This record gives sequence, structure tokens and C-alpha cells, in this order.
Amino acid sequence: MLGRLFVKDKGFYRTVAVMALPVVLQNLITIAVNMLDTIMLGAYGEIQLSGSSLANEFISLYQILCLGIGGGAAVLTSQYWGAKDVPAVRRVVALMLRVSLGIALLFMVATLFIPETIMRIYADEQPVIEAGALYFRISAPTFLLTGIITPVTVVLRSVRQVRLPLIASIISFSSNLVLNYILIFGKLGLPEMQIAGAALATVLARIIEAGIILVYLLGLDKRIGMRFRHLFARCGDMLRPYLHYSVPVIISDFLLGLGNTAVSIVIGHLGSSFVSANAIISQTVRLSTVMNQGISNAGGVMTGNTLGRGDRDTAYRQGVTFLMLSVLMGLLAAVIILAVCPPVINAYNITQETKDIAFQLMYAIAIMVVFQATQSMLTKGVLRNGGDTRFLMVADIAFMWLVSIPLGWLAGYVWFLSPFWIYVFLKIDYIIKTVWCTIRLKRKTWMHGFTAGGGKAVKAE
Repeated sequence: MLGRLFVKDKGFYRTVAVMALPVVLQNLITIAVNMLDTIMLGAYGEIQLSGSSLANEFISLYQILCLGIGGGAAVLTSQYWGAKDVPAVRRVVALMLRVSLGIALLFMVATLFIPETIMRIYADEQPVIEAGALYFRISAPTFLLTGIITPVTVVLRSVRQVRLPLIASIISFSSNLVLNYILIFGKLGLPEMQIAGAALATVLARIIEAGIILVYLLGLDKRIGMRFRHLFARCGDMLRPYLHYSVPVIISDFLLGLGNTAVSIVIGHLGSSFVSANAIISQTVRLSTVMNQGISNAGGVMTGNTLGRGDRDTAYRQGVTFLMLSVLMGLLAAVIILAVCPPVINAYNITQETKDIAFQLMYAIAIMVVFQATQSMLTKGVLRNGGDTRFLMVADIAFMWLVSIPLGWLAGYVWFLSPFWIYVFLKIDYIIKTVWCTIRLKRKTWMHGFTAGGGKAVKAE
């Protein structure tokens, strides 16, 4: 009986692999860039490591918001693509870019004019605040660049174009690798810039990546057929469906980003040792979960395309199959974390206290990563691209803000629990969302669709 719920077509799994692997490779490259910053700055001690890590938490807040902007648009574009309504896809992209670049300006202004104020939210130690503020001032242009790269990449994936973002990431990574080495350590006759060099290298690499994305989108792409004039074309007919499905995604991802920021604040005020330990471990966690991120992306796009064709039964079986794949990916990630983290932790020039905290975090993460994988598949993949954005907004907001953050704060500042339990409580929403969203998947109430060409949101029959 259970076997009937799974997709058995070999072509389906080949398509998953073709769509997931470029996303996996792109995410690996992104992680490698972040690890380069962490490893290279680690040579200068915990102050610069903590400053760049906490500054990047705020930058990640905007990146998450961009993912929400792109993800909300992808709910529409994946189904319009399945319905072969390409002009509607172009209008959604134009609207999306106007939103993302407008918000980018606000973040850029904030990091240019009040960097110390922002850093004080994350840390108490003045040297860490000053290091992070310096990183902010130099990296401010990355907000505009990310406002192009991230949402466009998400939309390109929704129409099954996954190779171009990968190529752009490879070139960006190569540039960042070379520039990091030259600017941080002062090679080729340049001054030793340390944390400022890491920030500048990131900006230059992002300029290269954004340039590649724009040249392709507005000049070479034949799938969407987007050209410069389309950026200024009327797209009022897309406003209502975009707001209907995108706003819950944007709110959900932004509040999740704020929730992650609140988690970082809790961690940041526990001291530089906890911050450094978390920064070291988090890179390994991201490395171990990239396969599930790729499959989650494939799950969202494929179920969205299927619903765009009006095939509810196939979409449901695809959703169940992707959920089971995410469980396997979560277990694999746990094994990788337990195998890789010990040598990674010991490779850093950190105090014994920081190492001890890192090992405790390792065991907590190995447990929670399984639930992280499953809830990510449902909330960022299958259910989201099925159009169930309002339900997911409630799930994301309620469980993180009403459960995880309060319990994490109590664990750290009232109950004075060990780092293991602090982390478990800070991430306990993963478990709750896994259960709640699995029930939602089974009930099939997550499947929504759109009329081809009209832009009006309707229930798929």
C-alpha cells in the first residue's frame, strides 16, 4: 500500500538528479567561499573571526529575504512555466526585481551609516563590534548585487535552468579565492587588509557574479526571453497573484531570518568562545546539508510544474517521494557531521573552551539536522511551490518565535544549560514543523494552481 505513494519512474529520478546536482555544486561553492573567510581570518584570532561571522549574520538576514522574494516569485513562475505561459513569467521577474532592489537600498544605507549600532545588537565586546562595523562599511554594495543574483537564480531554477547559476558561482568562487588570499594577507605588494580584505574580496566576486547573471538573463537566455525593456514593462496584472503568494513567503522568510538573528543574538551574548564555536560548526553543517537543499529545490520546481499542468495525483506522489528522500539526506548529513567535525574543530587555532563548546554543538546538530532536512523539504520545497504559502507563514512564525527562541533564551540565560541543550532548544521548531507539515502533506490541502495566462489564483481541480 505504501509503495503506491512513491514515484517509481526512473525518468523522474534522473530529472531530480539533473536538477539537484547543479544546485548542490553551487551551494558547495557558496559554502566554500564562507569557509575561506572563516579559515583565513581565523589566523588572526577570535576577534576578527567573530566580527566577520556576526556581520554576516545580518547580511544573511537580507540573503534570506532575497530567497523569500525569489521563492515567492518561483511559486508563480514554476506553475506558469508548467502551463507554458512564458510572458507571465517575464512579468513576474520584472516585478520581483523591483521589489528586491528597493529593499536592497534600505539595507545598504543601514550598513553604511549605522554599522556599530547594528553590531551592538549581536555582540557586547567592543573589539568585535569595531571589526564587524568595518566589514559592514566595505561590504555594503553586496546588498544590491545580492538583490539581483539570489532572486534571479531562484527563478531560473524554477524554469529548470540550473547550469548558468552554477557557472556564475564557479567563476565567483575562483575570483573570491584569489582575491581573499591577496587582500587578506597582503600579497602582490598590496597592504595586509585582514578583515577589510575579506569584505572587499566578497564585493568584487559578487560584481563578477551579478554581471554574468545579468548578461545571461537580459541578453542570452531563450527560455524566458527576458530583455532590458521588459524590466520597465507593465506588470500590473501580476501584482495581485504576486502579492497573494509572494507576500506570505517574504514575510515568512524575513521573520525566519529575524528569528535566526535572534538566535545569533542569544549566541552572541554568550561570549566569543560560543560564537567562534558556532561559526566553525555551522560551515560543516551547511556542507553536510547541500544535497538535501538541491533535492528540495528539485522537489519544489517539479511539483510546481506538475500542478501547473493540473495533475494533482502525480504532484502528491512526488511530494511523498521527496519527503522520504529528505529523511535519507538528513541521516546522511548526521553521519557526515560526526565524521568530519572532529578534525575540522582540531584544525582551528582556538582555545580549549571553544573546542569543548564546538564538540557539544556537533552532537546536538547531528540530531537536529535530520529534522532540519525534512522540514526544509516541506516548507521551502513541496508545500511552498504547491502554493500553500499562508499556511507555511503561520508555521514558520509561530514555532520559531513562540517556542524555539523563548526556550533557547531560557536555556542560556535562566536555566544555564550546556551548549548542547541550548542549541537543541533554539532549533526545536524543526521537529514541530516536520510533524505539522507532514500532516499537511498527507491531507492534500496544500495543492493550489493558477489559470494559464490569466494570472488569477485558483484552486486546482
